[in-house]
Order: sequence, then C-alpha cells, then structure tokens
Amino acid sequence: MSNKTDVLFISHGGGPLPLLGDPDHREMVERLTEIAGQLRKPAAILVISAHWEASLPTITSGARPGLIYDYYGFPPESYQIEYPCPGEPALARQVHQALERAGIAARLDDHRGFDHGVFVPLKLMYPAADIPCVQLSLVDGLDAEMHLAIGKALRALDVDDLLVIGSGFSFHNMEAFFAPITPEIEARNQAFEDWLAATCTDTRLAESERAERLIHWDRAPHARFCHPREEHLMPLHVCYGLAGRPSEPSIVATILGKKAGMFHWKVPA
Repeated sequence: MSNKTDVLFISHGGGPLPLLGDPDHREMVERLTEIAGQLRKPAAILVISAHWEASLPTITSGARPGLIYDYYGFPPESYQIEYPCPGEPALARQVHQALERAGIAARLDDHRGFDHGVFVPLKLMYPAADIPCVQLSLVDGLDAEMHLAIGKALRALDVDDLLVIGSGFSFHNMEAFFAPITPEIEARNQAFEDWLAATCTDTRLAESERAERLIHWDRAPHARFCHPREEHLMPLHVCYGLAGRPSEPSIVATILGKKAGMFHWKVPA
C-alpha cells in the first residue's frame, strides 16, 4: 500500500437529501466539506458503497460510468443530478488482481454506473468531478469477516494519492429515522455510537481485539436496533481491514436527528 493513502468511513445520509438543502443534513454536509478540505486532493478514489451487493466482490471498470438513481419518491431534480467523473479502469484491474491474489474471487463490470452512495458524497466533497473513481461492491450475505478480508486484500494496492471511502451510515434504522425522537431512542443510538467510536479509535486495543469486536459487532449495545440489516456498516469493515490500525478521533454529525460517526485512517507504508 502506498504511503499516500487515506481511508475514510462516512455516514452518507438519506438518498439525495444532502444535495437538496435538507436541514437535517446540514451537519453532514459541513463535515464532509471540512474533511475534503483537510485531505490532500486524491489522484483517484475507490468507494465501497452500502448500496451495491453482489455474489462476488465486483468492481466498476468502465471509463465513463453513468449514475444510478437508486432512490424513490424524491423531487424531479433528484433524478437530474449530474456527477460526470471519469472511471479508472487501471485501478479497477489493480483492485481485481489484489482480491484474486488474496484468494478472493472477484469480477469486473464495465457497464455498471455509480449509485447514490458514491455520487452524493463525492459531489459534496469534490464538486468539480475531476477525480477518477472506481466502485467496489459489498458481498451479499454481509459476512463481517469476509469484508475485513476484502479490506486486508486491498493493502496490496500500489497507487499514490489514493482515497478509499467506505460509504455507509453508522446508524441505519429506517423506522427510527421517522419516528418521534424519544430519550430511549437517543440513548440506544448514543450507546452504539460510543461503542463504535471506542472500537475504531482506542489505541489501547490490540488489533486482534479490534477485529474481533468488529466481527461480532452485533454483540454491541443496541446493535440490531441501530442496524436491523448491516449493509450500511460493512463498508466500515472494509476500511478497517485495509487500515489495520486505530482511526483518528471520530467525527460526529447529527443526521436525520440521529448521531452518526465517521472515521479517518492514515495508512502508513
């Protein structure tokens, strides 16, 4: 892995709402803008989005990927959003080779476009759309150990100024997003966020213990309340598998009335 790699797990909000001026996403927009301003501009971006699951890890390899408006019931302008960043077939091939060499069967897809887990945060962070981007899928079944292994395999990448983004959400209970805010819901949300922040950032944890906590994430306080289904958490597992070390202090935003965490790793050579 190049010594010029940043790894970032972000909570990407609800559909296209962050791009529509929604007040419940104001803090998220501010945090992502701040993060982008603090990072050196990447030469290429690899995104693992919660919104693509496949039977094998699959990598977009087209030179000009389109956009997939994979959300429903939003205003017409939501389906006219543009983010014409180029693909990066050479990076896609490197990702494919890294996975295969680690014994993880993978495939390339030169037709698939970018879902909103990719283009919404990137449009906020890098609005010029001038940085080549590749997307890597999750694996259906959502096995935590598998996604840690995928991240570990990506350590073989040798790309200067690469930014790897796990695009998910540290809290993803759809019913709770739209339920009245109560002290009980707030306490459950906060307890899981505290556990996640400690797991990712605590320098006193051995890496074997950190990995074990993430493998058994569903034992965390209120884990299944915060994640009835874990697809929005698995991008974080890929990020940690790649980084293999504690993250920088967590970055917190209130999104749709819930506390949500983001984590940044600087990966050494």
